[in-house]
Order: sequence, then C-alpha cells, then structure tokens
Amino acid sequence: MPGLTLGMPLAAPWSMKPYDLKVADLMSTAVVSVRATEPVTEAHAEMQVGVIRHLPVIDDRGRLVGVLSDRDLLRAARLHRPQQVAEVMTRDVLTVRPEEPAHRAASKMLDHKISSLLVVDETEALVGVLTMTDYLELARRALLGLPLER
Repeated sequence: MPGLTLGMPLAAPWSMKPYDLKVADLMSTAVVSVRATEPVTEAHAEMQVGVIRHLPVIDDRGRLVGVLSDRDLLRAARLHRPQQVAEVMTRDVLTVRPEEPAHRAASKMLDHKISSLLVVDETEALVGVLTMTDYLELARRALLGLPLER
C-alpha cells in the first residue's frame, strides 16, 4: 500500500473498550469429574470417552482435591499395578473463583502456560472449568461484533 513503511503499526479503525467479564460469564459448568478413590482404569476410560486431557478430582463433598492429567496416566502405566486416582493425581492445582475478572484468569493461564483453570467456590467445591477454547469463542464473538455473553 502506498505510504506504508514495513514494520509500521497499522491503526485499527476501532478501539477495544475494557469489558468487565467475569470467569462465570465464560466457564463451562458441565464438568466431568472423578473421585480420588476411583480406580485409575475407570478414570482413564472416562477421559477417553469424553476426549478429556485433564479430569478434576473431587472428594465426597464435591471439593476439588486434585486433577488427573494424561501425563499422570502415562506415569501410572509405567508402575504396572492397579492404583487409585489419589495415588497418581496432581494435588497442587491452580484455580479461580467465578467472580474473578476474566482478564485476570487469562493472565494466570498465560503466565503458567496452561490451557485450563478449574473454577471453585469459597468452600473449594468444583463449580466449573475455564479453557482456552472459552477464550477463543469470546474472541470469535468479539470479532464478529456479537454480544460477548453467551
């Protein structure tokens, strides 16, 4: 284009305005989870059926106690013995609250290079999951000029 220099930033014909979306506005609430006492083989089957890479692990009260990842399953397979989910799950899990600003959750995902965050309430009960796919859907809606809330 005439008058443009390589490396020169293009001015957008519009400007983004800050938007006060919360995690609750983007998260999915239909979350598949397993109990810590469940056999690893059953959890693995659940992950295969749902094409899930990370499965939240809850206790008897529905509180989040860990996450079972595909990497945890690979580690468990090398041990060649029956195991419960609690023996192989990751216990240190990053979480967010539903009322947290969505931009803060996105920053947490980027900073830690993770593709999802589990959403818990004030009692640590699992209430949802927020994934990079949720943010891609938000971007698609914004680019199309659609309302950002679902």
